[in-house]
Amino acid sequence: MSDTQKIADLFLDKKSVVSLSAQVDHERKVAIYDLLEENSFDPEGDFKGPFNLHLSIAENRLVFDVRDVSDGDLTKFTLPLSPLRSVIKDYFLVCDSYYKAIKVSSPSQIEAIDMGRRGLHDEGAEILRDRLVGKADIDANSSRRLFTLICVLHIRV
Repeated sequence: MSDTQKIADLFLDKKSVVSLSAQVDHERKVAIYDLLEENSFDPEGDFKGPFNLHLSIAENRLVFDVRDVSDGDLTKFTLPLSPLRSVIKDYFLVCDSYYKAIKVSSPSQIEAIDMGRRGLHDEGAEILRDRLVGKADIDANSSRRLFTLICVLHIRV
């Protein structure tokens, strides 16, 4: 994949992002920063990057609005959220346990919960990559960071 086939900037739908805690805001900022520092993203079609990516949720679907760096429309595609829903729910439960555990649990208990958390995160990222086949090609690290952002978009008050 060429150096130009990447995400140059990422925008989350402001209507979809809910700020619930400092941890969630921190995870969102780190995921965006890490994604923009190093990623590979190659949407199907004859598009030359780098790209601006606008992520949102509409009608239970994840919307990938891919634009050029001047924010001109290139392509848009959606993914159903249903294949990710179960892993997102489990991931949130384990994250909640993890944040509670770091306050009162032993290091070995925290490590065990964190391993489960990372496993669910990897599972979600792999499902995302599989669902993007035929729509966009991304690497494993980009998929992990996008999964984090999808979780942020998925949070509802």
